[in-house]
Amino acid sequence: MIENLEESIKLELNLARLYTLFNDLFPDDEDFWWQLAMEERGHASLLQQEKKQPQPTEFFPDNLLAADLQMLFEANARILGLLETFAKAAPSREDAFRTALDLELSAGEAHFQDFLDTPDPSPAASIFRQLNQEDRDHAERIRSYMRENGIVC
Repeated sequence: MIENLEESIKLELNLARLYTLFNDLFPDDEDFWWQLAMEERGHASLLQQEKKQPQPTEFFPDNLLAADLQMLFEANARILGLLETFAKAAPSREDAFRTALDLELSAGEAHFQDFLDTPDPSPAASIFRQLNQEDRDHAERIRSYMRENGIVC
């Protein structure tokens, strides 16, 4: 479970790095990308705080972390590859949004959203939900932003 926690932290930080790159590349959308990057960093901070506990993951709700460690490794490798590629050759605005949407719908990020949407009365789940109340459903926010700004899906 500790490896899953560490890879989940990396996933959130890698997404934040990607969204920060998009923030730098697309001035028309910089506020949108900056907000997403900050939220991903916030998710990572929550997970990092748990890692610092004397018995990490003891407080975690059972379904908070993705159980598939290989999937987390693959997601992180994919994002690192995208960062390298996009640093050399910027994607189009549309490709940036499609990439972000695809990543938000991927298993690791979708798992986090599923956790937020699943009823769980435990105190730990309630705390995580309250802390992430404003950060819900990045995929839907990306879709909505694309529609509002005439970006083809």
